Amino acid sequence: MSAALPVVVLTGFLGSGKTTLLNSLLKDPLLANACVVINEFGAVGIDHLLVESSTENIVELASGCLCCTIRGDLIDTLTDLLARRAAGTLKAFDRIVIETTGLADPAPILHVLMREAALVAQLRLEGVITVVDAVNGDETLDAHAEAVKQVAVADRIVLTKLDLLEGRAGEDRLFAITTRMRRLNPTARLLTTFRGEATAARLFTMGFYDAEGKGVEVRRWLNEEALAKPQRHHHDVSRHDAHIRSFAVREARAISPRALEMFLELLTSYHGPRLLRLKGIVKLSDDPQRPVIVQGAQHVLHPPLRLDRWPDADHDSRLVVIGKDMAAAEIDGLFRAFTDQTSEQAAAHLDQTLSLRKE
Repeated sequence: MSAALPVVVLTGFLGSGKTTLLNSLLKDPLLANACVVINEFGAVGIDHLLVESSTENIVELASGCLCCTIRGDLIDTLTDLLARRAAGTLKAFDRIVIETTGLADPAPILHVLMREAALVAQLRLEGVITVVDAVNGDETLDAHAEAVKQVAVADRIVLTKLDLLEGRAGEDRLFAITTRMRRLNPTARLLTTFRGEATAARLFTMGFYDAEGKGVEVRRWLNEEALAKPQRHHHDVSRHDAHIRSFAVREARAISPRALEMFLELLTSYHGPRLLRLKGIVKLSDDPQRPVIVQGAQHVLHPPLRLDRWPDADHDSRLVVIGKDMAAAEIDGLFRAFTDQTSEQAAAHLDQTLSLRKE
């Protein structure tokens, strides 16, 4: 009988930096033969395009099921991966990394990996890595129970965006989030992406996941999952609850670099805390064959990253927005108003939009 394959769950709330961390880790020889399962929330997939890896073993689970208490799709995906590996129809892999959507409650995922009989015989849950945004972490934990669970179940906690914390205020924020991590999960190893601390060797040497050592609340969550009946996914894959929704913007026309910059500024200015996640690939008018990757959360936007070429055959701009109490039509209309305009036209539209809002 072959040894059980190690499985690591990579989680963390929207915009915490999971994909950025994963891209860094996949360059390490330790993960050269890893199979990556990427779970997305919403009907349009983007995250699998943002993973920079030479491996062919990247699987997109786009149903949104991992954000809910529904486990069927994960079981099916893992079962299929193992069958294809055994049959030789998929490149051999020596571990599995599951990157969850930022809205994921981790308890259903852990339950599947720890107690699903058909999988337990072949897989070994090595541990949970949780990514936490040092800038927005406190506010996220206050507002979202999922974020608290993600921290509480972790074996490794990775703090990101420390470079954005400046001065005394930054030091105070770092002290506060670190203290909170220790209070929520005193047994987890705390690392940062600053100065390259969060390496594959430090993150993927956890041995075996020990739920008993995580505290009473974690054990309760897992016990509740054991009593829950597995279900199939029937609800809207773009809706997390009555307030949080995912929606996509797709546009064949290019947008000028300046117009994109103003669109992003307007989006973050007016929607800030309600903009839980923005991610996408955008066609620019100055060089349509070299798109840019845009990512951000709340008021923090990463500088657009220019690619050498399109990662797939689809050359439309695709933006995925996950927001709280945000109207899809407003965001879609705003982007289309800026599309394929000169910077002067875009600026005029911006002025008009701002004046309408003031009225």
